[in-house]
Amino acid sequence: MHATILVALAVALNTPGASIPEKAVEQQDEFYQKYWGTGFEWRFDALPTEGTVAKYRVPYSGYIYPDTAGGTASMLQKYDRAFHGGRYLATAHERWDVSAYDKPTPRRGGLLGLRMTTVMETPHWHGHCNGWAAAAIRHAEPQNSVTRNGVVFTPADIKGLLAEIYIYNDIIQLVGGDFPMNAGVLHTVLANWLGRGSHPIGMEADPGDEKWNYPVYGFATTSARRSSREVEVKLNIAYAKDSNGEFQQSPRNQRTKYFHYLLNLDDEGRIVGGSFYRDSSMIDLLWMPLRPKQGRQPGNERGNPYLNVDEVLAIWRDSVPEETRSIWPIIDPPAPDRILDVAQLTGLVPAQNPDAPPVEVAEAETATEPPAPANSPAATEQPAASDSPAPSEPTDSTDLAT
Repeated sequence: MHATILVALAVALNTPGASIPEKAVEQQDEFYQKYWGTGFEWRFDALPTEGTVAKYRVPYSGYIYPDTAGGTASMLQKYDRAFHGGRYLATAHERWDVSAYDKPTPRRGGLLGLRMTTVMETPHWHGHCNGWAAAAIRHAEPQNSVTRNGVVFTPADIKGLLAEIYIYNDIIQLVGGDFPMNAGVLHTVLANWLGRGSHPIGMEADPGDEKWNYPVYGFATTSARRSSREVEVKLNIAYAKDSNGEFQQSPRNQRTKYFHYLLNLDDEGRIVGGSFYRDSSMIDLLWMPLRPKQGRQPGNERGNPYLNVDEVLAIWRDSVPEETRSIWPIIDPPAPDRILDVAQLTGLVPAQNPDAPPVEVAEAETATEPPAPANSPAATEQPAASDSPAPSEPTDSTDLAT
């Protein structure tokens, strides 16, 4: 073996944090068993190479309701008229909330703008992107207007109320958060939750101070064996981008993010670690939204206390046809949204649905010498190639709604 290959492999295997922490393994096993009733799969060869939701399940592109524009106050005014007799309780809380978390922001001032000053203001990126992403993962897009106490809530209004009940609600941190981002955990989470389960997940997309969240609904990979214990993987994920406003019928704005990494396997083929290459995207977090809790209650302590979660969900149910809700499994559902008959989902999972949206696949090269991982000066950029794979057959899983 050439010395350059030995150096590249050594760097990959000795990258700090390349091994998956035991605590992270325990968490993934615990989460998957709790919500799916079956084991989390760690064996590389047993995991799907791609996965996507059915076409009807692709998340809608909702609005982020920036704090600088008042957040969801316009929807909450309608809610207050319907449920609080015109007393703007929920609206007042939202108006307080969107201005309560100002941060120091550097600005140029003085003569000719040559002096740097710091002002306290609401950052431009503060908003409800995580609320919209959670709502679009857990709920079919509202289709019909709903009347409560003489007030008409349009589909756009209902989407705003859904974004509001999820903005501070509990999530499960699947990748990132408590542990540094690990390529092995990224791969296994996507392959288990999207590949085996066809369930969308949330993504906090960009490392850094600004937090931008989107719903991920598909992935596709290609891979090449570098040794009996190493696999180079190129992966694309498909996610929904937000829209420039809230629409009665939302668009489906798709974006793709590319990842490139080396997976480390043990003697039994289980993924035990991984390292990203320099040309790979990096993200902050993959997460799963949980059942909405009432504001100011455990699990949603910062939520709006004047917005009744059960009432918002009831409005949403009345806006969506029952036949749509009956084929919409989610983890941790409220009792009215549980799907009890798994058989009714047969034929609608992506592997058997010809209308499932394709995800561009990232082609892995077949060269014998792997590129250097991200912390090596020898790393070079390798752009993803485009292709449209047929959906793969997911492994069996239990009903999400149990």
